[in-house]
Amino acid sequence: MIEALGARAIQDVVQAGHFGRFAWRSLLTSLRSCASRRTYPLVWTQMHIIGVRSVPVIMITGAFVGMTLAVQAYDQLAGMGLEEHLGQLINLSVVKELGPVLAAVMLAGRVGGALTAELGTMNVTEQIDAVRSMGTDPIRFLVAPRFLACILLTPVLIIYADLMGVIGGALVSFLQFGINSRAYWDLSAYGVDFWDVGVGVVKGFFFGAAIAVISCYKGFTCREGAQGVGQACTDAFVASFISILALDFALAVVSKNVYAIFWPLKSLVG
Repeated sequence: MIEALGARAIQDVVQAGHFGRFAWRSLLTSLRSCASRRTYPLVWTQMHIIGVRSVPVIMITGAFVGMTLAVQAYDQLAGMGLEEHLGQLINLSVVKELGPVLAAVMLAGRVGGALTAELGTMNVTEQIDAVRSMGTDPIRFLVAPRFLACILLTPVLIIYADLMGVIGGALVSFLQFGINSRAYWDLSAYGVDFWDVGVGVVKGFFFGAAIAVISCYKGFTCREGAQGVGQACTDAFVASFISILALDFALAVVSKNVYAIFWPLKSLVG
């Protein structure tokens, strides 16, 4: 048992090293590809597949998040006589936390699974080896366009999710609970500032990078056969989901400390 446990630990360390090298190589290759115009058509194609086709799902998800928050938070605020602050609570929760995380999770399920399945099928059918045999770097040709598209479009999709969450929460608040619209928007504008929106958007770059790297790595290293591709898709989603939560926690800690450092300076200047 001890021998099996040690072998598994060594295997996990080796796989972590391979993933780290793959991620670093993907990052460097993607940065170099930005200077090559031949990469742009590949990036546009992936942006359409990753971004445009994800807009309906992201917008519907964001709208229902805002509506659900309105329904759940109204009774608690109304019990304290603070129902006019419902918009402040909804919009702050959507913009700062729930919108970015849920949008990234939806992308991990839709986009991450598609990337893993596509690259995994190419790996099983030896198309990646064919690209390599023709003297073309498969990282530059296959990974970099997908990596850049995910990084560029995940923040945009998060903005869509935030917008629909705000609209969904406002509609439920106005139509179902009769909240005064002027007070709703005034308190929302007072409670949600540019910093909150910016933190959620910045998280999108990290979430997009994690989804792209993990999905591409699982596709490049999947086992042969349909079962291997299916297992790689499952592993990619689970790993992306965990990484999104871990990154959200780490970025929340960093943003809180940065805010605590610079906000007093801003207050003194104001």
